[in-house]
Amino acid sequence: MKKKLSFVNIIFFVVFGVLTGVLWAYLCPIPLIPGAVHFRTFAFIIVVIGYLFGPVTGFFSGYIGTIVWALLSGNFIPLHSPLADGITVGLSAALPALVHMRGKKDLLALIDEGKGKFIGLSLFWSLLFGVLMILTTSLSLSYFAGLEYSYCVIWIGIADVVPIALTPFVVLLLAKRMKNIRNIVPYI
Repeated sequence: MKKKLSFVNIIFFVVFGVLTGVLWAYLCPIPLIPGAVHFRTFAFIIVVIGYLFGPVTGFFSGYIGTIVWALLSGNFIPLHSPLADGITVGLSAALPALVHMRGKKDLLALIDEGKGKFIGLSLFWSLLFGVLMILTTSLSLSYFAGLEYSYCVIWIGIADVVPIALTPFVVLLLAKRMKNIRNIVPYI
């Protein structure tokens, strides 16, 4: 049974995306590469959204969040922000849940199979796709902004990897508390 994209899903994409962008713009005050990269205290939020509300919602919250953050913080770089940064950040939010939960519809059942196993796999997939996002985004940033590639990898890595490591713990914290919401919001 294939679920259809609904108006409610689109509302969640936009709300989560704008919330993410605002959190990144105003609660991440430490610029690591001025005009391009800030320490993203809430980098984990989009991956958590991917697990709780589905990979598609995670993707759009990451993509929209990146655009909102870039515009609000004055870090918008034409072509880099909407293409490379937005898409790779969106994929780094969607792919951990998509790969980890292949064929499984219920996050709570996956967690109940073993919290340690869930933490390990969630951490692995989140960090793997986070590192791939860092490598790709750094390549784009070095091309479009003229920055040294290795410099970008180091600073974007510091900005994103540490917070992304919080993903499984935040998912565990929120998953059981949100089980009633799951009946209202379709998982796509």
